[in-house]
Parts: sequence; C-alpha cells; structure tokens
Amino acid sequence: MEKKMIIEGQINGDHSNRLIFAYYVTGHGFGHATRVTEVVRHLILAGHDVHVVTGAPDFVFTTEIQSPRLILRKVLLDCGAVQADALTVDRLASLEKYSETAVAPRDSILKTEVEWLHSIKADLVVSDVVPVACRAAADAGIRSVCVTNFSWDFIYAEYVMAAGYHHRSIVWQIAEDYSHCEFLIRLPGYCPMPAFRDVIDVPLVVRRLHKPRKEVRKELGIAEDVKLVILNFGGQPAGWKLKEESLPSGWLCLVCGASENQVLPPNFIKLAKEVYTPDLIAASDCMLGKIGYGTVSEALAYKLPFVFVRRDYFNEEPFLRNMLEYFQGGVEMIRRDLLTGQWRPYLERAVTLKPCYEGGCNGGEVAARILQDTAIGKNYASDKLSGARRLRDAIVLGYQLQRVPGRDISIPEWYANAESEFGLRTGTQNAETNQSSVFENSYIQDFEILHGDLLGLSDTMSFLKSLAELNTLYDSGKNTEKRQMRERMAAANLFNWEEDIIVARAPGRLDVVGGIADYSGSLVLQMPIREACHVAVQMIHPSKQRLWKHAQARRQGSSPVLQIVSYGSELSNRGPTFDMDISDFMDGGEPMAYEKAKAYFAQDPSQKWAAYVAGTILVLMKELGVRFENSISMLVSSAVPEGKGVSSSASVEVASMSAIAAAHGLDISPRELALLCQKVENHVVGAPCGVMDQMTSACGEANKLLAMVCQPAEVLGLVDIPSHIRFWGIDSGLRHSVGGADYGSVRIGAFMGREIIKSTAADELCKFLSVANGTNTDEVEEDSLEPLEAEKSLDYLCNLSPHRYESLYAKILPESMPGDTFLEKYADHKDPVTIIDRKRNYGVKAAAKHPIYENFRVKAFKALLTSAASDDQLTALGELMYQCHYSYSACGLGSDGTDKLVQLVQETEQGKSSKSGDGTLYGAKITGGGSGGTISVVGRNCLRSSQQILRIQQRYKAATGYLPVVFEGSSPGAGKFGHLRIRRRLSHKQE
Repeated sequence: MEKKMIIEGQINGDHSNRLIFAYYVTGHGFGHATRVTEVVRHLILAGHDVHVVTGAPDFVFTTEIQSPRLILRKVLLDCGAVQADALTVDRLASLEKYSETAVAPRDSILKTEVEWLHSIKADLVVSDVVPVACRAAADAGIRSVCVTNFSWDFIYAEYVMAAGYHHRSIVWQIAEDYSHCEFLIRLPGYCPMPAFRDVIDVPLVVRRLHKPRKEVRKELGIAEDVKLVILNFGGQPAGWKLKEESLPSGWLCLVCGASENQVLPPNFIKLAKEVYTPDLIAASDCMLGKIGYGTVSEALAYKLPFVFVRRDYFNEEPFLRNMLEYFQGGVEMIRRDLLTGQWRPYLERAVTLKPCYEGGCNGGEVAARILQDTAIGKNYASDKLSGARRLRDAIVLGYQLQRVPGRDISIPEWYANAESEFGLRTGTQNAETNQSSVFENSYIQDFEILHGDLLGLSDTMSFLKSLAELNTLYDSGKNTEKRQMRERMAAANLFNWEEDIIVARAPGRLDVVGGIADYSGSLVLQMPIREACHVAVQMIHPSKQRLWKHAQARRQGSSPVLQIVSYGSELSNRGPTFDMDISDFMDGGEPMAYEKAKAYFAQDPSQKWAAYVAGTILVLMKELGVRFENSISMLVSSAVPEGKGVSSSASVEVASMSAIAAAHGLDISPRELALLCQKVENHVVGAPCGVMDQMTSACGEANKLLAMVCQPAEVLGLVDIPSHIRFWGIDSGLRHSVGGADYGSVRIGAFMGREIIKSTAADELCKFLSVANGTNTDEVEEDSLEPLEAEKSLDYLCNLSPHRYESLYAKILPESMPGDTFLEKYADHKDPVTIIDRKRNYGVKAAAKHPIYENFRVKAFKALLTSAASDDQLTALGELMYQCHYSYSACGLGSDGTDKLVQLVQETEQGKSSKSGDGTLYGAKITGGGSGGTISVVGRNCLRSSQQILRIQQRYKAATGYLPVVFEGSSPGAGKFGHLRIRRRLSHKQE
C-alpha cells in the first residue's frame, strides 16, 4: 500500500538555514507555472532561494512574486502535450516533440543539469512534472520530489497506442525517471501514477486573491446585477469567431488570450495578456473553458460554476471532471454548440448551480513546508523496493482508464479487489449480468413485451431493468445523488414512456482463427461471445419527442432530431450524449457523401463515437434510400469492452442498425445488415476493417463457430464446437484499434503484395507466350497457362495457394517498399478503404504471406474440429494457433502483452502437469487487428482448464500489475435474437 498523509501547517519565515531549491516546470500550458508560483511564493516567504527552470513567460511568476530570491532560468526540458488547437492534442506530434526535446539530447541534458545543480549548490530538486529532472537529481546525488496531479508516463501511454511501436520506449524512460524521485506530493483530482513509491496528499494549490469581487467589477465598470462569464481556454482561442448572440441578454464575457488584432462584439471584453486571472474568476458568475488543474482548482476554490468543453486525448481530464462534478460545479458543453455560439442554455444552467467545495485551498503553503522539511533531511519515503522494480509494464498500468461501472473514478482498475472463488476475477466488468433469474424476472413486469423473445438472456433482462430504473428516475424527478451519472439523467429524459421502444442486441466476437486475413479473402472461424451491446430506439413524431435543453435551443421549427445516450462514457473519456438534426445528413437534397460524414463526426473527437451509431442512419439513407421523417432517440449500453480486440465497434453498429431497421419497419437479412454495418465502419468511421466482425455479430449463434469466406462475405455455415473443446479469450490490457497505424499499414502492405504478384504473373505469362510464339500452339500446355492467367487477375490473396506462392512469388516480394516507389511502378494498390502514404515505408512480404498461409491454416483447423476426439487433435489445433500468432508478429502486429500471455499458455502446456497427462491447454494466438487486445486460447473443456486459465491470469498480473479479463461463454447473434418491442405497462403510468 502506498503511504498517504494529509499534512497541515504553516511555513515559518525565521528558519535559520537558507535553502536552495531547483524547481523544474513542464512546458505544458500555464497551469503548471501558476501553481508552481504559489508553492515558490511560500518557499521565498520562508527565506529560501528558488531557481525556477521553465519555458513559461516571466510575467506568470513576477506578477505574483517580486523578490531577488526568485531566479528564473529559461530552459525547456519537457514539452508536454502538443496541441493542434485549444481543445485538441496531437498525440503523435506530442511524442515526436518530446523525443526531439528530451530523448535525442538526453545525454547532454543530464550532463548540463548535473553541472548546473552542483553550481547552484541545490539542496532539493522539485519537479512539476519534468521526468529528466528526477534522473538528473539522482545523478547529482541530490534528493528530488515531484508535485503534481498527473505524470507524463500516464498521459503519453495513450498516445503510444496511436503511434504503434514508435516511441513506446518514451513511456518506459519517463516512468523510470520518475522512479528516482523520493516521493510524490499529490494534488487533488489526481490520475493513477504507478511510477511513484510514496505519496503525500495535500489540499488544492490555488493562487490567492489580490482584490475583492466588488473592486474588480468597479474597475471594469460592470455593475453587480450584470451576469459575467470569463472565457478561459488557456490562452489558445484558436481563432474562434465570437458572436454577440452567443450570450444571453444582459450578459458580458471577459476573454482571456484574445489576439491583439481580434475584433470582439460589444458584449465581449478583451483582457490584457498579463492580467491576473484569479481576481477576475472570483468576480465572475461562471467560467467557460477547458478542464485543466488551474481552471478547476480556482473554480472550486472560489465556488464558480464551470461550463467546460472536453479536451481530446488528455487523460488528466476525466479525473478533474469527476472532482468538479462531485462538488456540483460543472456543466458540460458540446463542442459543436461552443463553435456555433449556442451558449445560452449552458450559461443559464451554470448560474443555478451551487458549488459546494469546502476543502482546504492552502496546498501551496503545505507543499512548501514538506519541501523545506525534506531539504533539511526529514525522511517521508518508506523503505520499499524502488519504483523501477514495480514498473513491469508502464504502458499497461498507465493506460487503464477503464473502471468498473459505479466505482469511484479515482480508484484504478488494477488496484481493485474483485475476486472469484479461485481468488481472481473472471468474465467481464459488467456488474449487472449475474443476477438470479427470479430477481431478473421481477423487473420484466415493468414493460409489456409486444414482440420478441428474451431467449433467457440475463444481460437483456438487466438492460430492461436499467430502462425500468430510468422510468422511476424520470417520474420522480430525483437528482439528489451527487454522483448520479450524467448519462443516466440524460437517458431519463430521452424517451416518451407512453410510446413503443425497440430493443436490439448484438454480441462481440472472439476471433478463433482467421484474423487479419479477412480483407484478403480468407476463410475465418469466429465465435460470438457472451458480452453484447444493447440498443433501445424510439421513433416518434418531432412534436412528441423530449428534447434536451441545448437541442431545443438549437432546433429550427419542428424538424426531426437524433438524440443518443451512450452508457460507459467514463470508461473511455468520451462525451456521454450526442444530438443532431437529421436534416444535417442531407446535402443538396441527397444524403451527404461518406467523406463529408467522416469529417462531420471527426470534428469533435470526444463525440466521434457517435459515428458508429448515427452512421447506421446515413448508410440506410444512402444504400437503401430510406428517409426518416420522425425523430429518433437511442440508448446504447454495451458490455463489450472497448479496445480489447473483441469487436466492440461491430456490436454497437449491428445492434444500432438492427434496432433502427426494426423501428422503421425494414426487413433486412442478417448478412445484408452486416455488410451495411461494414460500410459504417469503413466509410463513416474511417476504420479499414474486414467484414468478419459484423458478420459474426449479426449471423452468429451461441456455442458455434461462424465459418465464412470473406470474398466478400460468403457464410459457409455454422461449425459445432465439439463438447470436449473450449475457447477462451484473455485480455492483455493493451488497447487495440483497427483504426491504428499498424493495422492499416499491414493491410496496405498486403494489397501492395497482391499487386506485385499480379504484375509478376502477367510478366511471366507474357514470357511464356513469347517463347511459345511461332511454335505449334498444340504443343503449349494449356494447363500450365491457367494458373498464371488466374494469378494475373488475382482478386484475393487467399486464392493463391501456399505452394504456388513459394514456387513463384516468395523470392520476388520485397521485405518492404516505400509508398512513393510502389506508386511510381504500380500506380495503385486497389484497396478502396486505405490510402498509401508516399513518405512511409510499408512491410510487404510478411503482410502478403500471412493471409496466404492463414487461409490454409483455417481450412485445416475447420477440418480438425470434425475429426476424432484425441490429444493429437487438440495438439494440432493448438499448433495452428501458435503458427498464426507468430505470423502476426512477423507482420508487426504483435505486442508485449499478448506475447506474454501466449508464452504463459505455452509454459502451462509444456509444464510438469502436461507431461504427466494432466495438461489441458493446447494453443493460443493474438486476435483481430493485433497490436494489443485479446488472445484466444484452445483447450479441453474441463474444470482443470478453467483453473489453468485463472493461474495464467495470476501470473500475468504478477508480471505486469494488470489482472486481465477473461472472456468465456457464447451468445446468439443479432439475427437470432431479432428485436423486442416493449411498452411501459399501464399500471406504472397510473402510479
């Protein structure tokens, strides 16, 4: 357990020893510099010298501190997160910038800093939160302490997922640097920071006020009865056009960070660059901005309601947002409404709030006392092993934003204590799926089922229970729980309970074998898993639809509106709601082009998830000519974990389209529905996936493998899983994304390889015919021409047999090829869903070889499933899975986590128990798009196998700190489930 202490006290200015502090400040925004200023101010008041190493402007410090004991040294050693604009972090650019700033010159940085620290005779190094400062202090033989609410290993760990293998070492290096620190002074609203051994919690660090509210307003010439909002986006307004009509009548807006030549409307007031914002915050009635430690802490301290807009790809935000909303001080604004000037409903809501933070605001003073005591020799650290020894996989630990629903956001998943009878957690993280059938049946009575069958599915019963609870929430109007999830409140106002609701269900899938060969036409074998997505849809006349306030304010006339609530938004830092006018999908009287739709959803990454749901509507409009005259309300609740390689996106798409089709009276076959959903992912979302995920989710059946040849989607039928065989999925903890660079580049490499093979076959055919020219054509064997004729027009790589590949093409395929070289020679790779980057080098040989051999392996796997039950059968099945796994790695789609899990299965198989005849696990492989996610495991269907799976869980946790989720069991696809049509029972309306 980490050591936590809340320390109170005051700095005394009469300390006899003058201490020298070296205080390093990250280059990410002004927020770090402003809180450092408060700590530094108290250290200087106590008579100490502070050297601040920073890239921030001098005025940030000198506005508050005028003392010769403050020495500013302008050096940037940590660039933080690179922002494309005020709300968008460029993840790849952040990693590249950090590499340029802190990695490439690392040796010279360490040498320079060690010499400098010795030159000033520093007593203590303090870092907020520059990693290399901790290592430099260690090299200089000086103690160091970090003061922060987040660490860069945690932030950058998510960015690494977008960058694939590139820059992964950055996270490890940062975590190791932090581990040299003595302890962490942790600020409220903190993120998980596993690199630190010991932790001391302090109150909020907040800048003091210089002037009272009335004085500030008087100087600005603003009367007390005028409502005042301060616009605070960290000095990065991004060129937004501010509109007079954005503010309610009688309101004024103070604008921080406006450019000198920016012309503002008459109800907007431009603030000077060097303005002291705490005084203005306290003089305002609410703040509009992005969440950061500085804005949140000062809003809470001065009890100012905060209207916030989400920032993309910054893991710090959900933890601060949770704190802000816990103390009833936050209102979330949709980015689209910020940019279009629809501010009124949010501002009017904000001024009705009564923020209730009563905690301490003297964190600067408390932190300074701890730093002073540490500098004179006091020991706050424990004697545990160094942080570096605890860091087996910083990426796994750092990335886990996922939490069990309902659990406090500040408790990381990997410190949870959910235990099974074997002492380990199994199954999904959905806490609602294991209720007794008697209890479940009790809440089905809340609704009358007009059509459909529950099929005994407990998760569907739980979903109906959640709907019933929304009824009660809406009827009672209760909102007394401080931690009541915003998405539940939004959902309570989503449906008209007097009208019918359609419910559809679609499961995720376990890629048993086939994987990334689907887009090359392979046979695949996929199993629908127990975890599924439920979608409730209501189509209703616009006049009867319950609209959220901001949607109502934006609405023109009585046009139909789409409103979506997605449960689980806290699990992945995305917006919980989405709404749009359905007419927005029209462009010149026709449904908009897919490219426009892709850009429409991508403009706000916190709501990009809506493309998976709302995109189904556009695809129905474009592909089937459907027109929607009624409004649509949708509730999405998925138990399929995101980013784990079990097709969470496909289950959302299939469930959404199934529900919308049923509500609109469309009769779409499961196969056709899967193909339409693939269009959603390829063209609206922009992920270059094959069709096996959607097909399994739509056409699969419980406890059977769906056999499909992806050319493009020929379902061969269902393959029974023999009763003595069982499949499991084990999550590695590393996030997987088919939209990531690795998956897309491997797909491009495979299509490049196909074009090279086709071109080579055409050349060989020409040579063959030219040699035969002038001879008796009867002597030319027609059979020898047919293979080359077929390969010249090869439509799918999987139609090339391994022996033909080895005999003709293996030697001519390059290991890799630059994009521009390929395009110059072959013009196009002929893949409709990916684009070649001319500047990028693509792996070709491994990417092309994989589907050719994978198709053969899957055919053999399918045949083995029907052979006689024996150890030889299971051993052969396992060997095919191992071969597939290493073929993934050859393509560049492996990962440390999945490799470790496969290794653990191999060790289990080859251990003493296996040699004695008790072994029950036979093989494993990475699944789906690779680069993380889940592995699939084949074994004997017995209790011993389950025990071994649980032991693998335990060993993986010991190695990485992460307890993986196990997927076991199966459930029917969307086609088998159909849909439910439900209506709230009359008795409830009368109560």
